[in-house]
This record gives sequence, structure tokens and C-alpha cells, in this order.
Amino acid sequence: MNYKVFTSESVCSGHPDKICDQVSDAVLDAALSVDPLSRVAVETLVTTNRLVMAGEVTTKANLDYEAVARKVIKELGYLDPSLGFHYQSPIQVWIHQQSPDIALGVDNDGAGDQGMMFGYACSETPELMPLPIILAHRLAQEIDQARENGLLPYLRPDGKTEVSVRYENGRPVKVERVILAVPHQEKVETAQVKEDLHKRVVVPVLAAYGFDSAEKELVVNGTGRWIIGGPASDTGVTGRKIVVDTYGGMGRIGGGAFSGKDPTKVDRSGAYGARYLAKNIVASGLADRAEVQIAYVIGQREPITKTVETFGTEKSSLREVENFAWNLLDLSVPGLLEGLDLRRPIYKESARYGHFGREEFPWEKKVSEKPKVKVTARPREVSSAGGK
Repeated sequence: MNYKVFTSESVCSGHPDKICDQVSDAVLDAALSVDPLSRVAVETLVTTNRLVMAGEVTTKANLDYEAVARKVIKELGYLDPSLGFHYQSPIQVWIHQQSPDIALGVDNDGAGDQGMMFGYACSETPELMPLPIILAHRLAQEIDQARENGLLPYLRPDGKTEVSVRYENGRPVKVERVILAVPHQEKVETAQVKEDLHKRVVVPVLAAYGFDSAEKELVVNGTGRWIIGGPASDTGVTGRKIVVDTYGGMGRIGGGAFSGKDPTKVDRSGAYGARYLAKNIVASGLADRAEVQIAYVIGQREPITKTVETFGTEKSSLREVENFAWNLLDLSVPGLLEGLDLRRPIYKESARYGHFGREEFPWEKKVSEKPKVKVTARPREVSSAGGK
């Protein structure tokens, strides 16, 4: 890792693209909660006063797609019609059954599509994730909690975060810049928003990972004003935040997004399996950085390739690292589904604040609960905006 400064971004749960991801994954969860064998591929689009769903669903569940979408939008805080998008905005649904050609391969335990997937891990944080993306996610989450808990009630749904971290010898040493963008009520000045966000969000999040923050290093709403956010100001689409969903650009990404896809789609389950292997390589002390790539052919059970990269940080031979990895998890499609217990309604929560680095998900489980690596940044509890 030769970057001197590395920047990653995240988005708040009310960002237009994330509205779409959460609606698509809420449909998936609703189907899986009734029929674990459901086949789902749902795309969502939002724009001014409009939501559209399209895709393919084959399930025994009787799904009310419109009700699922309205519930998500309401939970995200889009309650005011004057914002140009809210939970009673018009919704169109264009969903049909899965293609029989695709179903043929999946019915034989094959992959639901072709493609390649990556998993990444490093010893920079206790989550074994790169520090820039973890900080960006935590900032986005705290902004949302500050609004939802009434700590900063003038904030509106939507928002983005960006964090620049300085590295020396491949290790993070300083948070150089934090950039936040958050819509808010017109009566509140940007200077007040900046002061409140610095005190209530930025300082406690960075302190939890052992870093300081000066207000002069913080940029809030770079144009000087942001009043109307959400789909009224920016069209959103499912699957457009794949770098946010993964490793913030530090690890490679595969060819497909995650949300709205059931786990027979290896774009999703393969990426989860690859992260599980990469994380456990690092957690077991075999390397400080690890990246795993796997690739599949539609209709076939087994991956056509699998490989590990440790960037010269391995503590033993690469052959030993590979043997460890390939014995951790069966990478066939049924092996992914069963080994990580993926046929459950667990996906809506993954559609915000990143799919990785969160212990509640099965692909984040460590073989050993006592990692042998030394982490650079160790978080403490963050309580300023409701806490975790």
C-alpha cells in the first residue's frame, strides 16, 4: 500500500441510491422470510415524487411490493411532501418471474450468473477493514442517528461523508480531512451546521479510533448551502454505490452490485465468501493484508478460478495461506449458501453503511475470536448521537 493519502466516501441511509438499495433488499427479505428458496432480482429507481421497481421474482410469498417500498421510505424520514419525495409518492411496479433459462442452471445448484468477485481485509482496524471507509461509514451512521434521535433535528434525510487518511509505511497515521454534505432546514445557517456536526459527530467518531479532528480540517456543504436533498435533487438507482458497499476503493471490486439479488447470484454470495476468507487470513495472523478473488460461470456449481494476494505481508508461505483459505469454506454455490447460512432475511440492514466490517453478518465471523494481528486503530463506543 504505497499511497501517502487515501480517501474513501460513504453515504447516509437517505441518499437516493441507498433508498433504492434498501427497497430492493427489503423485497428480498420479505420473500426470504416466507420462502427461503425465493429467486429475487429487483432494481429500484427514485426521482422527484416517484419510485419505480422492476425485475424478476419467483417465490411462494405473496408480496405487496408497494407496501414494502412505502415502509422503507417512511422509516428513512421522508415524511414531508414539500421535500419533493415522501412515503406517499406514486410507485410503479414492473416485476415478473425469473427467466427459465437462468432458473435451469440455478435449479441444478449452479451460479445464477457469471462473474468475478473480490474480498479484502487488512489489520488497520478491529473490523479488519481499511480505516478511511470505516470512518466514512461511522460518520454517516452518526449523522443519521443525530437526526433520528432529535440531537440535530434540523437535519434532513440524505447526506455524504468523505475521509482522507495519511499513511506512512503503509499504516494510517493521521486523518487529514473530513468532508460532510447534509441537507438541513433553511432557517439554520451552514456555520451552525458545521459547528454542530464537528462537535456531535466528527470529534467522537475520530476519537473512538484514536484520532483528533480540528474544525478547520472539516468541510460541510461545499457549495455553502444544501436545503433540499433526496430524490428531488438527485435520481437514485439500485447498485450504484458498490465502492461504498465494499472497501472504499482500497480493495478491488467485482463486476456486479449486491442489493436486490438473492444469494444464488454469486455477485453477492461470492463477494461475501471472498470477504470471509480474506478476513480470516488476516484475523489468523497469516498476513496483514489479503485479497481473495473467485470467479464463476452461470449454471456451474464450482468457481472456475480462486486466488489469494497478500501484497508481500504474508507471515508464512503463500502456499500455506492458500491451503488455510481453501479449507475454510466450500466455495461451490451450495457451499456458500449453506456455509454462510445466506437464505435468511438479513439483507436490508446490509444496504446501508457498507456490507463489510459489521459483526452481525455471517460472512464477518472469525474462525478464531482472538485475532493474532496488531490493529492500528481501536474504536471505543460512540455516544454523542445516540451511540452503539
